[in-house]
Amino acid sequence: MIVSAKGRYALRILAALAERGGSAALKEIAETEGIPRKYAEAIMNTLVKAGFAEGTRGKNGGYRLTRAPAEYTLAEILQTTETSLVASECSESAEACPRASSCPTLPVWRALDETIRDFFSRYTLADLMRTDAETASTLP
Repeated sequence: MIVSAKGRYALRILAALAERGGSAALKEIAETEGIPRKYAEAIMNTLVKAGFAEGTRGKNGGYRLTRAPAEYTLAEILQTTETSLVASECSESAEACPRASSCPTLPVWRALDETIRDFFSRYTLADLMRTDAETASTLP
């Protein structure tokens, strides 16, 4: 499994909103984070549609989080931005595979997928706001 730029940028955009008290202009975030503005806008549209943020127009407009940072798991954000969080398509389409019932590797792929989901479910936007030393001490 490889997390795409879209997924990584979505995490950075939402973390930046959280660091700014939950509200900020996307232009400022895109510049600070080094994310192309048009790409940041497209990602933000996805995040708004998913209910993670909402936008306001006008002079003091921008985006704001719809929940507290601790209420967003990295898993739910990545599931919104990525086509899949599985390590192998075997576990995702096992029902269609004629070898699934006798495949010795399928349990391994399923276990790895569960590990990935569990890992990203343990962390929230609030965790991303911590310093590097604090974050490193909380990792398994």
